[in-house]
Amino acid sequence: MPASDRRLLASIHDVSPRFSDQVDRLAERLARHLGGPRFAMLVVPDHWGDAPIAGDRAFHAQLRDWHAAGIELFVHGWFHRDDSRHAGAAAGFKARHMTAGEGEFLGLGEDEALDRMRRGRALIEDIVGAEVAGFVAPAWLYGQGALAALATAGFAIAEDHLRVWTPADGRVLARGPVVTWASRSRGRIASSIAFAALARHALAPLRTVRVAVHPGDTGVPRLLDSIDAAFARLLRGRTPGRYRDLLTA
Repeated sequence: MPASDRRLLASIHDVSPRFSDQVDRLAERLARHLGGPRFAMLVVPDHWGDAPIAGDRAFHAQLRDWHAAGIELFVHGWFHRDDSRHAGAAAGFKARHMTAGEGEFLGLGEDEALDRMRRGRALIEDIVGAEVAGFVAPAWLYGQGALAALATAGFAIAEDHLRVWTPADGRVLARGPVVTWASRSRGRIASSIAFAALARHALAPLRTVRVAVHPGDTGVPRLLDSIDAAFARLLRGRTPGRYRDLLTA
C-alpha cells in the first residue's frame, strides 16, 4: 500500500488553559515529527470545573490561531471529571481502574450527555467561527447514555480507544488501539512505554494508526523518548493525516 494511502493520525488531549504550557510543548514536538501542525486537539471547556475557557480571551485567540493553522478541534467532554454514580460492576470497574476519575461520559444519562456535548460544541464553534471536527469522550469511555446522545448530537466523527466512527450511522472509519502513554504512576509509565514499544511494530501494517499524547507526558523524560520513538517508527511509509480524511477515504 503506498504511503499516501497509509495514515498516522495524531492528537493532543486535554487542551485547556490549565495546561497551556504543556500543550504548547507538545504541539511543538508533534509539529517537528509531522512536518507542521498536522494533528488534532481535544478541547475541554472547563477542566475539572475550575479552568473555564468561556471568559479566557487569550485562550480564545490561541484556539483561533490553532484552527487557522489547520489543527482539527474536537470537543473533549465538558469537565473531564467523572461525577456520576455508576450502575453495574463493569462500569464501576472502568471508572475506578481505567481512568483517574476522569471518565466523564461513562455514567451520564442521555439527556445530560447530549446537553454537555451541545454546549461544548456551541462554545468552541462560537470562538473559532467554524465547525468542530467531532467529539471524543474523556478517557475514551462512553456509557449507553453517551452513545445514544452521540447518535443525535450531529458530530461528524467520534473516537474511542479501538475505533473511529461516524455517529449518525455507526460506520467505522478506522480500527486499532490508540498508541498512548500514562504518567500517573511508575507502573503505568512502565506499562505504557512497553505497550508503545510493541505497538509501533505490531500496528505498522494497519492502514490507519492513531497516536495520542497528554499534558502529563511532558513531565516524564522517558515518556517523551518513547513518544519520539513511536513517531519515528510509525511514520515510515506513512503520511501524517487528519481525521476528516477518513470521511472521504
